[in-house]
Amino acid sequence: MADAHPRWREFKFTIDRIFRNPAALIGFTLLLLFVVVAVLAPVLAPPKYAHDPYRMPHKGYSPTPKAPSEKNLLGTTSGQYDIYYGIIWGTRTAFKIGLFVVLIAGFVGVGLGAVAGYYGGLVDEILMRITDIMWAIPTLVMAMAIVVAFGRGLDKIMIALALIQWRWYVRVVRAEILTLRDQDFVQAARIMGVSDTRIILRHILPNAIYPVLIMASMDMGSMVITASFLSFVGLGAPKGYADWGQMVALARNYIVGPPDDPLRFWYTIAFPGGCIILFVLAWNLIGDALRDAFDPKLRRR
Repeated sequence: MADAHPRWREFKFTIDRIFRNPAALIGFTLLLLFVVVAVLAPVLAPPKYAHDPYRMPHKGYSPTPKAPSEKNLLGTTSGQYDIYYGIIWGTRTAFKIGLFVVLIAGFVGVGLGAVAGYYGGLVDEILMRITDIMWAIPTLVMAMAIVVAFGRGLDKIMIALALIQWRWYVRVVRAEILTLRDQDFVQAARIMGVSDTRIILRHILPNAIYPVLIMASMDMGSMVITASFLSFVGLGAPKGYADWGQMVALARNYIVGPPDDPLRFWYTIAFPGGCIILFVLAWNLIGDALRDAFDPKLRRR
């Protein structure tokens, strides 16, 4: 180990630091469970509609949910949609939302933040003022406005969140690059005639990307919550789509049962709501572990 390359030693130390964290183990275990469910969705819940696997099957149109049974393992929600099927395929929907928003927002935010931080001056001023304008509007208000303007639907929600969430990455990356652009290794690269693009991509961003990884992990969960809320208020997926937020919306009239049995329809909320909680928890625990592993003030403790 003493003869190993310094980068390899640091990499090994980081991985060891992450997996010695009990919270990280819980987070990765939960995440692995969701990944397995998403990958095996066609096996665990064979689609009834081959052309539209995300469409939840249902028998009848009764608004009253039915309790778990042999035919419906987790019961049905309002409209007789199968909760088990919705949970399984809703896992894929959750990953689709998180990955799309984080990748697009991260790409845009990191790119703009890198340009603003490295060049400074007028470029920095213009980009940061645009970012300030975006920050002046609350996230949910802006997301709802975009969705209403361009039409309802889960795809519109994903685009709206991606158009909003990049502002977080801009500020974080810009702040990191401002502390790096005048370092000796960057000045040496300039003296050697290395192009600005190569300096940013090869020398600066690899040293500034760690906070972005932590933010991306947190956003994977938070974007699912935001999308679920928008689906709950009727701006998201169409009725019957396998989406956890949509399933909670279908059960809104049965959150509390009849006066003599208020928990009668507990399963309509507990299963989709529990999936949202566990999915977000997994990513938050992983984000905390990454922070402890990458933060120079914490990694050697």
